[in-house]
Amino acid sequence: MAKLKEQYNDKIVPALEEKLGTKNRMLVPRLQKIVINMGFGIVTKDEQKSLVDDLAAITGQKPMLCKAKKSISNFKLREGMVIGAKVTLRGERMWDFVERLINAALPRIRDFHGVPNRGFDGRGNYTLGLKEHSIFPELVEAAGPQSGMDITFVTSSNDNKAAKELLIALGMPFVGRN
Repeated sequence: MAKLKEQYNDKIVPALEEKLGTKNRMLVPRLQKIVINMGFGIVTKDEQKSLVDDLAAITGQKPMLCKAKKSISNFKLREGMVIGAKVTLRGERMWDFVERLINAALPRIRDFHGVPNRGFDGRGNYTLGLKEHSIFPELVEAAGPQSGMDITFVTSSNDNKAAKELLIALGMPFVGRN
């Protein structure tokens, strides 16, 4: 069992219960899933395989390939071409990923001062964009092409305030924390 999940159950839930003023433990916000999306555009088969393998190494499960729905001649894009990959994490893999992201990957970003506050969508979900996927320690050498990724934290909360309190309690380093 992930240490962060144990910490969530033992310490974070009671603290959030008190801070948010909820009487019921089931009303405390929790992480439901994490969706990781990597759009790599039009690349060669070897580069595509390298990026998909990197995403699989980072998340611990096989990514789902995303294909183009329409052809766009100006971009030399044809319908059915693979232009991205995504992974949905739940359960133990989700908690392991959050722990590795907060404790190992984010501190490896050059000139890192915290994640921005503006990634909330109004429904309690937070999306974080990374410019390079090579910050994860699972990738020993980043010899292949570089690609960014979007990481979406889906919470059970319906408002941004409670979701932000949850992410702060989990250790997410927000800029300024206001």
